[in-house]
Formats: sequence, structure tokens, C-alpha cells
Amino acid sequence: MGDAFPELKAQQQLITKVIKEEEDSFLRTLDKGIALLDKAMTEIKANSQQPTANGLVLDGVQAFRLFDTYGFPLDLTELICRENGFTVDEEQFNVEMQKQKERARNAAAVENSDWVTVAGDSVASEQQFVGYDYTEYNCHILRYRKVTQKKNEFYELVLDATPFYGEMGGQVGDCGVLVNENETIDIIDTKRENNQSVHIVKQLPKDPAAEFMACVDTDKRNASAANHTATHLLDYALKQILGDHVEQKGSFVSPDTLRFDFSHFEKVTDEQLREVERMVNDMIRQDIHIDEHRDVPFDEAKKLGAIALFGEKYGDKVRVVRFGPSCEFCGGIHATSTGRIGFFKILSESSVAAGIRRIEATTGKDCEERLYQMEDILKNIKSFFNNAKDLQGVIQKYIDEHDAMKKEIEGFQAQAVERAAQRLVEKARTINGVTVITSVAPMAPAAAKDLAFKIRAAVNGSLLCVIGSHDNNKPQLSIMMSDDMVSDHGLNAGQMVREAAKLIQGGGGGQPHFAQAGGKNVDGLSAAVDKVIELANL
Repeated sequence: MGDAFPELKAQQQLITKVIKEEEDSFLRTLDKGIALLDKAMTEIKANSQQPTANGLVLDGVQAFRLFDTYGFPLDLTELICRENGFTVDEEQFNVEMQKQKERARNAAAVENSDWVTVAGDSVASEQQFVGYDYTEYNCHILRYRKVTQKKNEFYELVLDATPFYGEMGGQVGDCGVLVNENETIDIIDTKRENNQSVHIVKQLPKDPAAEFMACVDTDKRNASAANHTATHLLDYALKQILGDHVEQKGSFVSPDTLRFDFSHFEKVTDEQLREVERMVNDMIRQDIHIDEHRDVPFDEAKKLGAIALFGEKYGDKVRVVRFGPSCEFCGGIHATSTGRIGFFKILSESSVAAGIRRIEATTGKDCEERLYQMEDILKNIKSFFNNAKDLQGVIQKYIDEHDAMKKEIEGFQAQAVERAAQRLVEKARTINGVTVITSVAPMAPAAAKDLAFKIRAAVNGSLLCVIGSHDNNKPQLSIMMSDDMVSDHGLNAGQMVREAAKLIQGGGGGQPHFAQAGGKNVDGLSAAVDKVIELANL
């Protein structure tokens, strides 16, 4: 296929790594889904007194949750269930699927009225976009219609000439006003439809046939343009630092947002991100002016050095935007020069899909504000340490002291748990040959678990230990039993703790010999401990 699609050979390394990542991602999904499914089946077995006429059944809600949240296919769920003696309530699964479809349908429901054409011989029949050269322009309304979405009503206007850029290519649409001597109409957004800018307004002009001045909000336009130009510089810098396999896979730019998705097979290191930032900021300081070519034949555009994205569709004529070494096909709004960006700072880098990374960044005034915030935070931190000159050294000293004290406290806690275990063992009761130990006391969750295991280690023979503990007004119930209590007496700590936890308004679970539950009602701890002893039926 490489002869027909040369891009496959050029991107062979990336394709190989993406396929491997997809395989690893599916295996992670499989492991996570199987773990959740195993837990669900275990709980059903534990809570079922006896199977239904259809045997053990996994309800369709859980099956749909596995499918919808974790991407676990229904047929795989059914296969695993059959191997474990379960069936899946497919009818309930289909009900949940239909609910999801209805939610999606309602969210996307839009009612459009018919277009109303505005009369006037002087009005052109097709729209002229002048936004590359103007932010204000005289215009007339060609047509309008009413739109209802989620009980919200607004109007869409098409102008004969507009400086407003309609949302496209990841760049948000302009906002601004339509104004004349009689009224001012706010344009809250501009969308792209049928290759035209469609202007969104909350109310219609009193006289739709009147002449207006269309005025773009230049502050938001300039901020959005700066972010857009920054994505071009970022794309170029990523190719230089990471390699030619980098391709833009999506972007979103608004006055206060810069997000750029690109192909790469591993996490970008902090050192590489710093190199990218330095390269972008160097081009910003050079104040490179825009070199724009409009309505250029596609082949001629490629000769200029513009890179066509694989999978993208282009017309016979395209627009090319160049900032120094960065040259791209682009129909968006840009800064007149890179210096208008001001400054560029990467905020985060993450994975969004197999072989696709995402960078979020900021520019200009927002960078300045973030710098002030960081400066204020640093001043406040210094004030906590008497404005120490060597702040890093002082903080490291406090961390070391904290770690040392934490180890010391943990040692004291371990000794306290050891002493508590000895006291409880000494005060243990014996019921029908079973050592029964109960306690209700303030204790951290980790200490309660440690106490239960120390008691088990200290007691020879049959054991039933029930510990009610509370920490920061949060109750916890812990049950520990010897193995013979499970095998010979048929007890199950997981089942018992779920039943007793109702008295502390909570729930939990665990293994047959050890289980824990949390709750909300501290006052019910003593009753919950007594309930466990009652359920043991010694």
C-alpha cells in the first residue's frame, strides 16, 4: 500500500507505535472491565439467597455502565458471564441504551424556522467576507431565521458583507455589534454554515432592511488571533524538536484558550517542552510579519512550502499563511505579526488518545496575569518562612523534619496498636470454644486494620474479632475471623459487615475472613458491633 499511499511509509514508525498503544489501551480496558465485572458477580453471589429461575443474572444497568463508561462490549460481558454461570439482562441493557440515545437526542434538538428574505434591490444575494482586512464594515441583512434550542430562542442573520469570522478550523467565531443611528444589536457569536458567516443575535433589529455598521469586538478578535498564530509557531517548533512525524490533529483557539493536538507516540519531556517554548518565544521576539497568500492554486501553494494535512480536503484555491519558517494552509484570522502574541507559555501536556498528545498554553496578557499570580504566591510562601533568601533550602529542611516526625509518630502508633491488641486479647471472651473480641474506640482507619491483623496473629484457634472505630466523626466497622470460622462455621465477613453497616448508615465488603465498612452514624457503632456477634450465631 506504500506505493499508493506514500504517507504510510513516511509515518511507519508513528503508525507502528500507535497500533501498539491501541493494543495496550484495549488490554487496560479489558483488565479494568474484567475486574469490575468480577466484583459485580461476586457481590451478586454473596447477596443471592438462591438463584432465580433464569439462574444468576447480571442486571442490565451494570452491563450498560461497563459499556458506556469503560467501553466494555456487551458481547464480551455476556461471554464472561456465561463462563461463570451468569446471564445478562439484555432487555434492561437495551432500555438503558435507549435512555442514553434520548438524552443525546434531546441535548441536540434544534428547531429552525424558515429563512426570511429581506427585500431591497441594493442588497447583494451572496455574502462577501471582508474580515481579513476590516473589523468594521457597512452591511445589510440578507436573510434571517428564528432558532429554538433547549427552550432558548435566538436568531441567525446572514449579512451581505461581514468582517465577522465564523467559527471554523478550531477558531471560535467573532462577536461584536450591528449598529446604526437607531439601535445597537449585540452579535453574541458567529458560526459557519454553507461557507458563509451566520451571526447569532438575541433579538432582531426593529428594521431588518436598514443599513448597519458591522463592528467586531477587536479585543477578543486580537486575543483569539494571537492564540491562533501561536498554534502555527507551536506546530513548527514541535516538528523541529520532536521530529517530522508530528502532525496537527486538532486545535481550539479562543480569546482565552489555546489547545493544540498533535501526533506523537510518547509523553513529551519537560526538557523538550522547554525547548519548544524557547523556540516559539524566539520567533515572537523576532516580530515576524504575516506573509499571506489568498486564492492560491493548490499546487502553487505546496510549492510555497505549505504542508497539506493527510486526510484534509482542500479546494482548487487555498489561502497560505507564513510566519518566517512556519508555512501552513489556513483560512483563519491571525495576528499581523508574531510580536503581537507577546509571550507564550505551555500550561500542560497530556494524552488524549492513542498516539495523540495535547498541549494547552496561554499567550499575551494572560501570561502576564499568571506571572503576577505566581509572584504573589511566592511572596506569600516566603512570608511563611520569615522571607528566607534560600526558600528552596528552608522548605527542604521542613520536609525532612516532617518526614522524620512522621516516622516517629508512626512508631508510637504501632506501639499503641500493639498494646491495644494485648489488652483486648487479655479481656477476650470465649463462646462455645470461639475467642470473641470486641471494641469501640477512636482510631484511624489504618490503625484499626492493623489492630485486627495483630489480634489474629496473637490468637490461636477460633477467632471472631469486631472493631468499631471512628476518626473525624466517621465510623468504621472491621471484622476479622480465623480461617476455620469461614470453612467450618460457614461465616462470611463480607456479608456480615454489609448487614451490620446499615446501623451506621453505610456499606462495605471484603474477603470472607476480613471485611470493613464505613458509614455516617457514629452513634450506631456499638449496635453494629453487637449485630455482628448476633449474625455469627455462636
